Amino acid sequence: MALAVSTIVFLVPFAFIVLTASKTSADASRFEFSWPGDFVLLQNIAEVFKVRDFVIVRAFINSTTLTVSSVAVMVVLAAMMGYVVQRRTGLFTSAARMLVLAALIVPSAVVPTIWVLQALGLYKQMLGMILIEVTGGLPFCVLLCSAFVATIPRELDEAAALDGAGPLRVFFRVILPLLKPVVVTMVVVQSVAVFNDFTGPLYFLPGEENATVQATLFNFQSQTLSQWNLLFADILLITVPPLVLYLFFNRQIVEGMVNGAVKG
Repeated sequence: MALAVSTIVFLVPFAFIVLTASKTSADASRFEFSWPGDFVLLQNIAEVFKVRDFVIVRAFINSTTLTVSSVAVMVVLAAMMGYVVQRRTGLFTSAARMLVLAALIVPSAVVPTIWVLQALGLYKQMLGMILIEVTGGLPFCVLLCSAFVATIPRELDEAAALDGAGPLRVFFRVILPLLKPVVVTMVVVQSVAVFNDFTGPLYFLPGEENATVQATLFNFQSQTLSQWNLLFADILLITVPPLVLYLFFNRQIVEGMVNGAVKG
């Protein structure tokens, strides 16, 4: 029953997107769940690419740069922080754990964040947006890594230390390879989150040269005209990369979540 409900909830909207993206402008404006009279999906996609001098190509480059950079920094920092928080005891690690939990609860403030970015000279800059994405996703990743590290026996750390390995070598040579399932989980989940982020780039990375894929949705809506067929074709293009990523790594996502929950 749950599988059937999930199928309806996710596949029906996706089918509606594909069908609407395949229609002419007049047919798409009716918002009917029906087979298109003229199947013009490829023509609509080609038209989407031509809008505003191929802005969607630049948007895909910006979104890919933002996603890859943010997730790479996020995963490395989360793995190291999760390892320290789980293995060490003391006032510092307790405070760090509380800060991580607070970061999950306390909502972000847009205007003060803009002031900080302006003071640092990072407003409307890709580096500033990367820092925002890393800050937003890091708490969840730290908790996930910390729970997974709890399943790794401490004897491995001690054996490596007895062989003369320092803390960094223990982490990179012993612990990090064992974190592969949770690393894949973090990469996929956070890649989808960053790639699909709409409000973050809207507030902190304005400007046509900084356009991300989500911002391109504005291209096909105005007060006088809404090109629904092109809008849904754009949505289809934006949906495909995260969907493909999930289809290839869904087993690893589940494995990382379940293994991290055994002791976490």
